[in-house]
Order: sequence, then C-alpha cells, then structure tokens
Amino acid sequence: MDNGNFIRSSDALSLALSDNRELTISRGHLVLHDPAAEKSQRSSSSCIAITTDASGKKLIPLYNILWAEVLGSQLYVDYAAQSSKTTIKLEKWVYDTDATTKTCHGPTANEFVSALNSRAYADAQAKKRALVLINPNAGPGGALRKWDRDVKPLFDAARMHMDIVVLSRGGEAAELAENINIERYDTIVACSGDGTPHEIFNGLARRPDAQVALAKIAVSHIPCGSGNAMACNLYGSHRPAFAALAIVKGIVTPLDLVSITQRNRRIISFLSQALGIIAESDLATEHLRWMGTKRFGFGVITRIFRKRCYPCDLAVKVEVDKKKGVRAHYQRHTTNFSHGKLRAENCKGFLNGDNQGLPPLKYGTVEDKLPEKWELVSIWVPRLTKLQMAYMAPEMNFFSAAVASDGCMDLITIDGDLAPLTATKILMSVENGKFFDNPHVTYKKISAYRIIPRNQEDGYISIDGERVPFEPFQAEVHQGLGRVISKRGVLEGTGPAISSSLLET
Repeated sequence: MDNGNFIRSSDALSLALSDNRELTISRGHLVLHDPAAEKSQRSSSSCIAITTDASGKKLIPLYNILWAEVLGSQLYVDYAAQSSKTTIKLEKWVYDTDATTKTCHGPTANEFVSALNSRAYADAQAKKRALVLINPNAGPGGALRKWDRDVKPLFDAARMHMDIVVLSRGGEAAELAENINIERYDTIVACSGDGTPHEIFNGLARRPDAQVALAKIAVSHIPCGSGNAMACNLYGSHRPAFAALAIVKGIVTPLDLVSITQRNRRIISFLSQALGIIAESDLATEHLRWMGTKRFGFGVITRIFRKRCYPCDLAVKVEVDKKKGVRAHYQRHTTNFSHGKLRAENCKGFLNGDNQGLPPLKYGTVEDKLPEKWELVSIWVPRLTKLQMAYMAPEMNFFSAAVASDGCMDLITIDGDLAPLTATKILMSVENGKFFDNPHVTYKKISAYRIIPRNQEDGYISIDGERVPFEPFQAEVHQGLGRVISKRGVLEGTGPAISSSLLET
C-alpha cells in the first residue's frame, strides 16, 4: 500500500483532529492525545489492547489495527480490543476531521490513514481473499456460533473478501480444495478441528498442478475442535478470536508436508503421525469429545496405568541424532529467520510450471525394499511415537524443536518399560519445559521412516488426528511444499530450553 513520501517505517506521523486532539503513528502504536479526556477519569481503560502512558495518552498496538478510512468528514479506526486475556472484540474510534486539508505541513486525513494501514499491516497482506469452510460438527460443536461471534466481525472489519461454506459431510473440504480456482483466493480458512485442514491439504495435493496450488493457497485455521494443534502452532492460541486476528495480520509461511504411503495409497500429512499411546488416546476417545481439550490427557493417563505397549519395527533416515545437535539445528533455523528470506521461499513453488503434481518419492513406497543407510530397530516397543509440529494441543509443546520448514520431521520415543508414575511425570514435564531434556526421552530429526506394527491384529494409527488402517506405512518429508498463514513466520513453540548440560541421548 502506497503511503506517499510522508513516513518511513521508523518515523512518527501526526494528524490534528477537532477539539485539540491528535492522532500519532509511532513505533508500534497508534497514539491518541486527548487533553480533555486525560484530565478526567475517562483516561483509564479496561482494555488490555489500549494502554495509557504516563502523560495519559492512549495507545493501540499497530498489530491490533484492522483498518482505517475517511468517510466524509469523519475518520474511522477499526481495531481488535483485547478486553481480557481470553477475549477480543471489535471496537471503533470515530473522529471529525477534514479529508483533504493539511495542517502545520502535516498529512491530510486520507494520507494519514493510508500510512496507518500500511504500517499496521507491514509484511502482511491486507484485504486477504478467503474461502471459509465451517465444520459445524468439529470437536464439541459450536463452530458456527464461534464464527459469527468471534471471527466474522474481525474479518469484516479488516475488509477481507470472503466466500463462506458450511460443510455438511466428510470429504467435502477436500473436494472443494481440489476444484478451487487458485487465482481467486489467498487462503482457505478452516473453522474446525485439525481434520478439515488435513482434508484441504489433501484436496490441493490431488490436483494435476498440486505443487503450484500448494504454494499459492495458504491454509489457515480457526480453532473449533478438541485439540486445535494447528492454531496453537501457528498463532500461539486455541481461542478463535486470537487466531482470527493472527490470520488478518499473519504472513504466508512455507510448511513441510509429509507423504504417507500405505499399500497403494498416498496421502499428505501436515501435522502429525502417531502410533501407540498417543494415537490410541486420541482416536479411542472420540466418544469423549464433550470433554474438549481434556479428553486427550485423560486418554493418555488411563493408558499409562494400563501399562500398554505397542510393538513394531521402525526404520528411520536420521538427519540429526543427538539432542545437542537437535538443539543446535533449531537455533540455526530460528535465529537466521528473516521476512526477506521468507518471501524468497514463498516464491519457489511458482517456478515449477503450471502442471506439476506432487513431487516424486525419493525413497519409494512402503511396498518397496527398505532403502540403504536407514537405521533399523527391530521389535521396537515404544510407549510414545509421534512426529509433528510443536504443539499437540494447548499447553502441550511436546515437539519443542519443531521448525515449520527445515526438511525434517521430529521423532520422539519414550521407553516402553517405565513405571506408570515415572511415565506420568515425564508427560507432565511438558508443561514446565523439561520434557526435551528428560533422559528417558529420545528426540531425533529425521527425513523419512517406515513403521511395521508387530504382534497386534488391530490398533490405532493416526495421521493428523485421522484414523488410517492398522498396517505398515512409510513417511517422507517434502521441504516447504505447503503454505500456511502464521502469526510471525515461525511456529509459536518456545523451543528447547537452553541448558549448560546438553544431554547426548
């Protein structure tokens, strides 16, 4: 958005209003100077998003500014007001002004709002074009209510262009994504749990121009399910309004996708693959969806005390073996992050031509001979196996070294012969950031793997939270194949805690 020659990104710009008031775009905030209000008790605010400095001026973070415009003789500023740690609502400032008259060599009102919108969106695209898919049956229900109450008002205020579809059956999201006009939209927004984004990625992957479609259409997520891992990873919140604001102000981010082959079937995974206690605790507790995010923890604890183990053969293509190396890998990929590099990565998907299907499989399928130089562990009995983004659910940052696009999956295993109390303490250590360094936890970066279940006729395998047949499968990562909208261009996990004594296990 062009804001003329009035303001650089680090400059302040002020606009005089009626009644001796003044608006200023400062570094990171829109500031209101209202002498009359500052002398009265009205200068206090119960809104977290609006703070008051020592002089009584009111400040709104530019991140919370949704849109500003001049209509007639009035200036309107729509913003997301955070009234508590859990609530965001749409609010508006309205002031009398003159759209074209300059004062004291400053900008006109039109020039001021142009500069404000430009600064408020920075590297984010304004007025995103979205196909919104609402799954009314996601999680405990209530997706339509959350959309109408928490999300749509913010999207409307941000002047997003939207087509809205309420899903009525399984597989519908995949069909819509497969047939979408990729020139019409910037993002597909899933108001759902994690299952609908899984369908969207697979619908895009079925297209003859899959690589172009996956690089052009960013998938975003309004959390309305039970776990809501995608929103936790991309926006740092499982609350719909906070995710909505992050989508409005978020930036397109490359995401590694994983090809899963099982028999003659190939599907795409964006989030996780699980076998063992994690898969069973998720899929075998579908009847407890009314518990919301608590059902997963309930499932894990009950199965730990049953001392269930899950024998299988595991072969992996290891890229980073030790925790010290994993920690260094994470630091290298996150400290070198820049928005310029991100934009360059986003352009790569458009350079492959118009009819590129999915990338070829480097290691073949699960039906092929096991590739050379893979690490094989026979009759492997894990209590936990999972590969994914950082968060599995709110407050559950299991995969703290996960990176959005590093060409690796994160593999965690926990010894299967631990006492129930010990295993419980290990899982509870996720909340205090000590899980990664626990000596019973093995953490590796891998690029491919094969799992063959043993000594079980039936069981649970989860791909992005969706159940697949209990049969051998193989996984292979494709670096940066997909696109998502993230809050800052990185996953919102905190990363492995920096420790002076790095474990080598």
